[in-house]
Amino acid sequence: MRSYFNTTKRNQYLGALLMLVVWLLLLSQTSVAQNVLTSQDYLKLKQVSSASMSPDGNHIAYTISVRRDASDKPGASYRELWVYDVKAKKSIPFITGKVSIRSVEWKPDGSDISFLTRRDGNRFTQLYVIPLNGGEARAITDFDYSVLSYEWHPDGNQIAFTATEPESKRQKVLGKKGYDFIFFEENLRHRNLYLFDCKTREVAQLTDDRTVWTFKFSPSGKKIAFSASEKNLIDQRYAFQKIYAIDTDSKAIITLDTESRKFGNFCFSPDEQNLTLAAALNKNDHAVSQAFIISLDGAKKRTITDPNFRGHVQWVNWKDNKTIYVQAEEGPEVSLSTQTIDGKAPKKILHSSETKAVFSTPSIAKDGKMWAFTAQSAFSPSELYLWRYGKKLEKLTDQNPQLAKIAFGEQKNIRYKSRDGWEVEGLLIYPVNYEKGLRYPLVVLVHGGPESRIPNGWLTNYSRPGQILAGKGYAVFYPNYRSSTGYGLKYAAVGFHDAAGKEFDDIADGIDYLVDQGIVDRERVGLGGGSYGGFASAWFATYYTTYVKAVCMFVGISDLVSKRGTTDIPYEELFVHSGKKLEDMWQQSLESSPIYYAHQSKTAALIYGGTADTRVHPSQSLELYRRMKMNDHPAVRMVRYPGEPHGNRRQTGQIDVLYRILDWYDWYVKDAKPLDGPMPPLDISDKYGITLPAK
Repeated sequence: MRSYFNTTKRNQYLGALLMLVVWLLLLSQTSVAQNVLTSQDYLKLKQVSSASMSPDGNHIAYTISVRRDASDKPGASYRELWVYDVKAKKSIPFITGKVSIRSVEWKPDGSDISFLTRRDGNRFTQLYVIPLNGGEARAITDFDYSVLSYEWHPDGNQIAFTATEPESKRQKVLGKKGYDFIFFEENLRHRNLYLFDCKTREVAQLTDDRTVWTFKFSPSGKKIAFSASEKNLIDQRYAFQKIYAIDTDSKAIITLDTESRKFGNFCFSPDEQNLTLAAALNKNDHAVSQAFIISLDGAKKRTITDPNFRGHVQWVNWKDNKTIYVQAEEGPEVSLSTQTIDGKAPKKILHSSETKAVFSTPSIAKDGKMWAFTAQSAFSPSELYLWRYGKKLEKLTDQNPQLAKIAFGEQKNIRYKSRDGWEVEGLLIYPVNYEKGLRYPLVVLVHGGPESRIPNGWLTNYSRPGQILAGKGYAVFYPNYRSSTGYGLKYAAVGFHDAAGKEFDDIADGIDYLVDQGIVDRERVGLGGGSYGGFASAWFATYYTTYVKAVCMFVGISDLVSKRGTTDIPYEELFVHSGKKLEDMWQQSLESSPIYYAHQSKTAALIYGGTADTRVHPSQSLELYRRMKMNDHPAVRMVRYPGEPHGNRRQTGQIDVLYRILDWYDWYVKDAKPLDGPMPPLDISDKYGITLPAK
């Protein structure tokens, strides 16, 4: 009896202990599940948006992007100015609050920090400086036009800047009297290059017959290299720029590169004998991809990038007269290398796969020993980093310490084979608390361009809320489909003359792969993206409708025929995408358009974008909406954001997009509600976080 009692009691004790353990595990899982990244969490995040190293390497001026509160005046995020003291290892606030600071640079002697902003009621953006050792910011310029960009002369006494030439008195009078007509793409005013003397306050105009986009002083300050086009149009910037150099004394201009294509940055060698340039290979190359050397004696040009390089050069700079620094996209990672100008193989000096942070282009101290970056990781938006040449990358700031308590979905780079045998990559965020063997709803988030790619960094924003979706139990897939950058020229050119072809097949093959791996529930798949990603959304809502239950199409393309007649970059589209004039490919363009297949759609479609979009005209959204509606589609909705361009800039539109797309995915993908039933609530204003009167 005693033995039985003891055994029974022991079993009861063990059973109770087991129940306690199970309860604690469940409590732990519930706690983790509750502590995921939410929309409210995301809207409170800050990030370091730029970094500028002082000439002596002792300080870094940086800006912090702070999102406006939901009830604040509609607008873009504020940008505050801070300074990091490298020796003291601390950050100092310089200009904070409701401000917008950009284009931060150091005066060559390191005494002042300069920046562009609009303040004190001025309707024009002016150049300001603030002393490093303390004091108030003061305006250097006071023009009746805005300064667009600037650079200090090496002597610190002059500043070169660009500005759009102001209206004449005659034009102003005509405008006031109501005769301010728009003569489309005519009567344009140039972006001119000017030289400002800080002592005399005199302004010398250096150009007047072309539009200057970017420029760079030579080390002596006697020359300025600049890129320019014939007209002040964004299409001219993409498709018709050339590189020039001007003598600042004589004002004589020489042409350095006449081959129009996309340009990145450029700069003079220390001895001023050569210019290094990051640029596309030719006018049909859709993105900056190569490092070039241009001799200033005879303007001879050559590329030093291996034609088989499986990546895209982003940025170049000189280490010495024979060696340059090269930063490049390599798949979802980024690398920094040194390369001699004779074209020998580059030597890697920094790689994001090792630093676990995807870093931006650097700002370098004068002696080349101290480097400042912004960098992001899979679980952190951009922060400030320091690199002592040859050492480890050091993280200096932590703008969002609350993220340490957040449970994130694991982020991995995955590879799969396309249907025609190519290797394709993409980034997969697993659901928080992922369990192998269970199938999860999937959202595919497609990048735009297509001359872009998804880096292995922070992937959550208002229109592609990756970690928020992972916290809600979704797998989230970011495909770097063919035509993406970071994989070499051959990979990037696959979409040339073949829109919505193999590039979108790659996305479909990625969905099949995730289903075959047992990760994804084929019956619960959604897809979204903006611009070219919006094109993919429309394509999957129509042509590939059997693949997805719902799409969110943001500023997307639906009709390639009308798109070519309404975009502000028609020549860029011709040179790097279609390859032929519309008259030579009417039928192909039509059959590569989502509207052609709208009648067969079985996919819930949320279509949205700004009313002031000149890149992908709002009529593209309207065309798809009308075609789906006229074919009795029961689950299509269109939302327009007044005054917004190609992507929402104001916090109001961003907040609405974030909550609206999450509702759309939950309704049709996660909860698998039928298309012929009610749609998600139209009025979601209770989620905005603002005080509203009772209904």
